[in-house]
Amino acid sequence: MLWLIIVAFTLGNTVKAAEVCFDKLGCFTDDVPWGGTKQRPIKKLPWFPENINTRFLLWTRQNPAAFQEITAINPSTIKSSNFDPTHKTRFIIHGYIDKGEESWLSDMCKKDFNYTRSEVHIIGHSLGGHAAGETGRRIPGIGRITGLDPAKPFFKNTPIEVRLDISDAVFVDVIHSNGAPLIPYLGFGLFEPVGHLDFYPNGGELMPGCDKNIISTIIDVNGIWEGTRNFAACNHLRSYKYYTESITTRNGFVGIPCTNYDDFTAGSCSSCPTEGCPTMGHFADTYFFGNGTTEPKFFLNTGAAPSFARWRYKVSVQITCTREIRGFFKIALYGSKVNSRQYQIAKALLQSGKTFTADIDLENDIGEIIKVKFLWNNLFPNLFGPKIGAETVTILRIYDQQTFKFCGTGGVGEDVLQTVLPCSNA
Repeated sequence: MLWLIIVAFTLGNTVKAAEVCFDKLGCFTDDVPWGGTKQRPIKKLPWFPENINTRFLLWTRQNPAAFQEITAINPSTIKSSNFDPTHKTRFIIHGYIDKGEESWLSDMCKKDFNYTRSEVHIIGHSLGGHAAGETGRRIPGIGRITGLDPAKPFFKNTPIEVRLDISDAVFVDVIHSNGAPLIPYLGFGLFEPVGHLDFYPNGGELMPGCDKNIISTIIDVNGIWEGTRNFAACNHLRSYKYYTESITTRNGFVGIPCTNYDDFTAGSCSSCPTEGCPTMGHFADTYFFGNGTTEPKFFLNTGAAPSFARWRYKVSVQITCTREIRGFFKIALYGSKVNSRQYQIAKALLQSGKTFTADIDLENDIGEIIKVKFLWNNLFPNLFGPKIGAETVTILRIYDQQTFKFCGTGGVGEDVLQTVLPCSNA
């Protein structure tokens, strides 16, 4: 029986390749690498455009509340719309489980409206990320493509002609949010880097806040359908939610170059290249990436729910003690805009002169740091009444690599707040 299956599979892959051509779109084939491969064993031609019924829905500042439907088949719809060829245009392409206002670029814009391809930015989620890549492959010179967790099934380990790749646009940036194995984690997104800049929020595999139980997830304030989508593909959908928030929160999604997420969480990566660290999402194209060569992977943490943005700091605290004890201490940062909550820096044997370092992710942009509050506690009851304080606190703000230094005076008792002010010689 097994040999029959093998023969049938072999014969299936020796069938003559088929091809279909569509007006204005070009020709498509089911031959290798599009079909008949290990990753794509089934040969399948694309549907007819009439069956797909792609729609172009235009939103501008002039019509933010309601779209204008335009089509290159009827150029008068473009001419009578609010489309402005002097402005950058962004196309949003949805994934397989979505529907709505997404599609790809038509050559008609360049030909009839004197539109520069370098001013086009295509944003594609999941399957839409690879559709964006196909657009760039067929229409060279597109300025930017953003892949929002590009789909893994049928695209992993495929040639660059099949999937999103840096050759598809002048600049390609990618957010990976669901790169975990397909089985058993339902990892729908590619984990491998495919862009000029590849961002891995929370490690790029499973996102915080997506581990809720089925009842609490499906019963969603936005409806059962939205809740069901979030339950089935929460990690996969986070990529476009991060991007959406990044539009209004520019420095809240700074990516740190690092080899892997373990090194990132261990605090081994905190420095930025000479040109600074890039921001994940909308403003990624403001980062200078040289001559187009691939940069390292970039890692960052986010919140478990909106607001997702986080502001990362590396904090080093040198302590002074009247007696060494086993305990823990926290600090809070007081800023020109807002104050942070308390963050635990160390839980260990506290000894005078010892320095403890930790990375913390703040929920808010606190502005310039004015002062620091220090608080410590015993792990076990201590009858000797030791006093512990922060002798120096050195803080590196990651997004602009600025360092702040604060100096304390002596120690304080357990559960007593110590105010640590800027050093006079800082």
